[in-house]
Amino acid sequence: MTPPPDYPPARARGRGRAWYHGDCHVHSTHSDGELTPAELAAAARAAGLDFVATTEHNTAAGHAAWTPYAGDDLLVILGAEVTTPTGHWLALGLPGGRVVDWRDRARDGAIADRLAEVHAAGGLCVAAHPHAPYRSGTFMYPYDGFDAVEVWNGEWSSDRPWNADNAAAVAEWGRRLGADVHSGRWRPAAGNSDTHLPGQIGVPRTVVLADELGTDAILAGIRAGRSWIAGGAGIDLTLDATAGDGRAGIGDRLATGGRPVTVRVRITGVAGGAVTVHTDEGAAYTEVLAADGPGIVGWTTSAAESSHVRVEVRHPDGRMAALTNPVVLT
Repeated sequence: MTPPPDYPPARARGRGRAWYHGDCHVHSTHSDGELTPAELAAAARAAGLDFVATTEHNTAAGHAAWTPYAGDDLLVILGAEVTTPTGHWLALGLPGGRVVDWRDRARDGAIADRLAEVHAAGGLCVAAHPHAPYRSGTFMYPYDGFDAVEVWNGEWSSDRPWNADNAAAVAEWGRRLGADVHSGRWRPAAGNSDTHLPGQIGVPRTVVLADELGTDAILAGIRAGRSWIAGGAGIDLTLDATAGDGRAGIGDRLATGGRPVTVRVRITGVAGGAVTVHTDEGAAYTEVLAADGPGIVGWTTSAAESSHVRVEVRHPDGRMAALTNPVVLT
């Protein structure tokens, strides 16, 4: 009798609550990538990643192939890129060997059932590269039912992973955010490399606050929006909002009690860049960072003026360096 496949462990030992760097959109030779799982795992470690998700196109063939390369320093999340004729999406946290049906189109009305299948398994559904400039790559499904949106995808510009497609996705997400926050159901942003070639992994990456380095904890952090996106290694960011004795971070809700809100951003790795604070009124405040050392930016608002605050950081040439999910103000 053939023994059952051995899949990577669902949690790493000895890794408690922390901010973890990861890439949730990775392809290997088990679909259309050029690197093996062994090569990708080595590259992920070299890039300072704590977790990756294996997301081959419409196959689980690579799930067990990652097992020898996972460890307490690298969590491997099992998933797939559900590649349909009318858009792609990431199913993250799938049981080993599970494949999601990809043969439906947006007009078939079956997407809710597909999302429910992933959610029933404890997984997360992410709309992938919504403005990708190729047939089937543009995301034609409604965002309803999806847990997050991949607003920054690095596949088509590995040497300079910021382009017009990403700019459109961020603008669309940001434009909807005020109304979504008001409705009580806003959809977090995520960023991934969509690795197919050498040198892409972790560019960009999603940085997640999680209770441990485990699949359930990482997905919970992404689902809650306790995350921000970095354009690569060497960039670090914190965003806090305070009102009186209350303090909240990325993805949290701050009860202000009508008091003024102080927003504080600390950023390293983007010398001479610009930090912009966005609210439901759009870009509300911008400050240029010094050419050397870490940058600290402060700004004051209130819940009456701003339903939320989020941050975009850009390099001096205008390329995105980092962006955050919001802190919600009430």
